[in-house]
Amino acid sequence: MDSNVRARFTLGKQSSLNPEREDSHVVTDELDDSIAIDPGIKLMYLANDGDLDGIRELLDSATDVNFHDTDGRTSLHVAACQGRPDVVELLLERGAEVDVQDQWGSTPLADAIYYKNHDVIKLLEKHGAKLPMAPMLVQNAREVPEYEINPNELDFSNSVNITKGTFRSASWRGIQVAVKTLGEEVFTDEDKVKAFRDELALLQKVRHPNVVQFLGAVTQSSPMMIVTEYLPQGDLHAFLKRKGSLKLETVIKFALDIARGMNYLHEHKPEAIIHRDLEPSNILRDDSGHLKVADFGVSKLLKFSNRVKEDRPVAVTCRETSWRYAAPEVYKNEEYDTKVDVFSFSLILQEMIEGNPPFPTMPENEVPKAYIANERPLFMAPPKRYAFGIQELIQECWDEKPQKRPTFRQIIRRLKDINTRLMQTRSLKENPLCSCFQNLKALFTSERTNPGSRSSYSESK
Repeated sequence: MDSNVRARFTLGKQSSLNPEREDSHVVTDELDDSIAIDPGIKLMYLANDGDLDGIRELLDSATDVNFHDTDGRTSLHVAACQGRPDVVELLLERGAEVDVQDQWGSTPLADAIYYKNHDVIKLLEKHGAKLPMAPMLVQNAREVPEYEINPNELDFSNSVNITKGTFRSASWRGIQVAVKTLGEEVFTDEDKVKAFRDELALLQKVRHPNVVQFLGAVTQSSPMMIVTEYLPQGDLHAFLKRKGSLKLETVIKFALDIARGMNYLHEHKPEAIIHRDLEPSNILRDDSGHLKVADFGVSKLLKFSNRVKEDRPVAVTCRETSWRYAAPEVYKNEEYDTKVDVFSFSLILQEMIEGNPPFPTMPENEVPKAYIANERPLFMAPPKRYAFGIQELIQECWDEKPQKRPTFRQIIRRLKDINTRLMQTRSLKENPLCSCFQNLKALFTSERTNPGSRSSYSESK
């Protein structure tokens, strides 16, 4: 065969950036030794078949380990596509280029990711392979989003992990920020990539004092990141773990903060936003002591319908979700609406009063089954902690029938009324003279509006 004429390897899985090529078909199941085949193409066939001895024999005979066909494909591309870590290891040991690109720009790592060959991915990354592009990369500079942040501007030298999930602190343009990263190791998980895209789309839309502020994102390089305001006081989960049961005034204050943030999301136009993962670890505290709703990783938009449903059972796709706060209709993979967040809110409200999470002694995977059976956490705190209708509000919010649960607008109204009555009671306790004056005022008002009662008293004397 003329060494200047390169053949095309068409057997098996093809480039991740051109997997459906028309001439992608099986040429032969075995090599025919009677036919003169370029050693480089033969090497690709052997890599496809996983023939380690044959590969060693060819390489020992001076065959180029980095031979590429007319499409720029190498034996390492083939082994990565077919999911053969032993072949990949051998080729790399013999000097194969780890980040070689074919004519479409796909690397062995990109191929391994596309075909979900996890062992090969780990092996290539161990040898320094990097993704050549981010999944959201645009070709035209004019299409780069306005919110795009240069990753070189993010300083992680004094970074610490914050909250649950993939958040870290960083310095950006002189201020501290929180950064959520989608690492290269999870690019094979389509659900996580989709969740990242959805979260980014949501964060661009929201502006509210009780919702964490979106600052920008890294989408044109890998790894991709979302940058938000940094709240150094941590999350509500850590706060409750440290403080336990909170004062009723603090409970109502925090509950109003959460309800206001959630009401904004639910009444967002043109699409309502369902958080669907509302729990203490996703609620952050700012320096003024107020709470902000955060982490929209599994949120849903209500566009043209009033209800949504997961593409796949949430118990399988969202392992980071805490089932102690999830509504039963979500766990059962039924259609749901904004009322799933109301259910979660009721459990958080009760936890702030009790000082313990829902069903604290029950295994995590058993809690949703209890909710489905219409079991709810017990009210263990003294009755005065549930005064002014707080217990009734909680019970309405976790009703087994979603349509009977109140909206957050209604919840805010109820909480304001509870707060007013709580402040009045507190004021009377702190200033008993005020109570005396109020009683005298009431008596005087009664006498003015009903003078007959006074004359009757005088006549009786």
